[in-house]
Amino acid sequence: MGIPRHRAYIGPAFLSYGFRPFFFLGSLYAALSILLWLPVYAGELDAHSVFVPVDWHIHEMLFGYLPAIVTGFLLTAIPNWTGRLPVQGLPLLALVVLWLAGRAAVFFSTDIGWEAAAVIDGSFLLAVAAAAAREIVAGRNWRNLKVLLPLGVLAGANGAFHIEAPSRH
Repeated sequence: MGIPRHRAYIGPAFLSYGFRPFFFLGSLYAALSILLWLPVYAGELDAHSVFVPVDWHIHEMLFGYLPAIVTGFLLTAIPNWTGRLPVQGLPLLALVVLWLAGRAAVFFSTDIGWEAAAVIDGSFLLAVAAAAAREIVAGRNWRNLKVLLPLGVLAGANGAFHIEAPSRH
């Protein structure tokens, strides 16, 4: 079953399907975070993060880059699985902004507190899981509810990473 075309989307093409913002921004962030990490690791730039430089890099690849790519895939695949319209426009923009806020919160976590950073960053995966669950349940596509398990594991691991970070700083 292809992506349904019942409602014409008139907003920016960038926000018409989940893969567009998340594949683009996730890939861009992977490259930029390495460029940013090098001076942080060398001690030439202060990241204001509760994570030591190596842990910050690990965190951002596992819980910054990876969730962006997974989200892009899921928000594109789920409409094909369910026959429902894709998450697009303002709801998609809200997810993008939440993901970007998580990246900033982690980078500036000593300024805002590790707890606030954990809540902001952790909210993204929970919001993605909620959006995925809503679409899968509404489409009665029960067999694909299993995608929520890896999202839950990733969210739990992210939370554990945040809880452990202050003890390593």
